[in-house]
Amino acid sequence: MKTKKLDTPELLILGSVAMDDIETPFGKHKELLGGSGTYASYCSSYFTNTGIVSIVGEDFPKKYWDLFAKRGIDTKGIQVSGKTFRWQGFYEYDMEVAKTLCTELNCLESFNPVLPDSYKKAKYAFLGNSHPYQQLQVIQQLEDPKIIAMDTMNLWIHHTKDALIDVIKKVNILLLNEGEARELFHNVNLVQAAKKALQLGPEYVIIKKGENGAIMFSNSAHFSAPAYPLETVKDPTGCGDCFGGGLMGYVAAHGDKGLKEEILRKAIVYGSVFASYNAEEFSLNKLKETKKRDIEKRYKEFKKIRNF
Repeated sequence: MKTKKLDTPELLILGSVAMDDIETPFGKHKELLGGSGTYASYCSSYFTNTGIVSIVGEDFPKKYWDLFAKRGIDTKGIQVSGKTFRWQGFYEYDMEVAKTLCTELNCLESFNPVLPDSYKKAKYAFLGNSHPYQQLQVIQQLEDPKIIAMDTMNLWIHHTKDALIDVIKKVNILLLNEGEARELFHNVNLVQAAKKALQLGPEYVIIKKGENGAIMFSNSAHFSAPAYPLETVKDPTGCGDCFGGGLMGYVAAHGDKGLKEEILRKAIVYGSVFASYNAEEFSLNKLKETKKRDIEKRYKEFKKIRNF
């Protein structure tokens, strides 16, 4: 699925671009392309023109620049300085939580996102897992956004909670996993945690539950989507980012209809489709060979799963 190249990306994605060393019970690989911005932009580009805001080092391989270009992802928003952000981790057989062995922030440590002029006109933005101050910087540079979504992680809840709350107040859609929702709002009940999140300002709160799917809450309704029942899970790294990117790509492609619940329901399922394909191989290796017909086929399977 290709999108027409535009000077101004319809969707802007903020997130890291990384080099990952990953080991799971199904293999061990070094210097894989990773990062929240990478996974999110790759999936969103199936639906809409996407520009990525990030930073890499001078050591970033040409083959990965070429991969972004092949997918039609605009990379004018990627700065180049120093050494690329690197992460090393492993998963045990439960495949639920990655164990970090080493993190080298490198260029990411001093990253200040500066949007190219064309990016400032983007109508849609997905603020992937990043420091809240970086997320705020992007929001402040957007001229007239229609819909902004954001993701986060427990690190920012622990160390920059006040700034994180400020970001949440400025977005339309909040994504977080169930552990983060409970921790951020001091409530083990996800329904009550979602209500507290909605009180901050977002129109929708989507709680990711990994292999148990996702739940969307608004002030008037909620929606529960399953995860796809996979036979093989080789590497879950980036699945949450694929979910967010695929979701916002679909939203941006249908933004002329506004932020409607029926659009979000479909977007959540598409996000789950991308996440499911991503988990079947390391890095983007499965998604690189996934076609439009594959995405639509699995989307229809999701519909059958929920039909009763």
